Amino acid sequence: MSVRDGERHLTGRIGWLRAAVLGANDGIVSTASLVIGVAAAHSTHSNIMVAGIAGLVAGAMSMAAGEYVSVHSQADTEGAELARERAELSTDSESEHKELAAIYVARGLNPELAVQVAEQLMAHDAIGAHARDELGITDTLSARPIQAALVSAGSFAVGAALPLLVAAIVAEAHLIPLVAGTSLAFLAILGGLAARVGGADEKVGAIRVLFWGALAMALTAGVGAVFGTLV
Repeated sequence: MSVRDGERHLTGRIGWLRAAVLGANDGIVSTASLVIGVAAAHSTHSNIMVAGIAGLVAGAMSMAAGEYVSVHSQADTEGAELARERAELSTDSESEHKELAAIYVARGLNPELAVQVAEQLMAHDAIGAHARDELGITDTLSARPIQAALVSAGSFAVGAALPLLVAAIVAEAHLIPLVAGTSLAFLAILGGLAARVGGADEKVGAIRVLFWGALAMALTAGVGAVFGTLV
């Protein structure tokens, strides 16, 4: 969360919130679906738990690797853009002044004021001014691969542990409905909480994750039931 001059903004939460929500949501949906699918195939309780734990470990590592590669690619792109901008500033500073002033004119400043603003900002921090106003790169929203990977893996593991805990303590005869029901409840809470933290409508956030979570569990249960009778 960004705090400046007493104001509280939500943009500072975007990086870690996105990774945390995706990780926890995937952990609940994929692990609950896996447990339900294996249970629907009439597997033993121990086999269900082994499959669920394997899914937790594999999913957490997959989330970490995926987030790291994705966000690192963004960081590489940002680094290349900044390097090019530094080179342009060192070889053609005058054109860069004009370019920055033109951006401020397009945003509503009169040309004279835009030139003054560009000159003062570049005198203070030339690369920072161009990164922010030309490239849209800021410290708040810049790519952080390690943070994204750790948050994704950790949140996935936490999310996956919830249906696994239910599966571990309930009787095998009631495993499917209880895992499905509690997982959907967890998803609704997560969706509503994520929407609230992000400043969006809580009901819409909850309904969205409920729909896709229920669909994933239903399809996996159907596949498990079919293959359980064929194999």
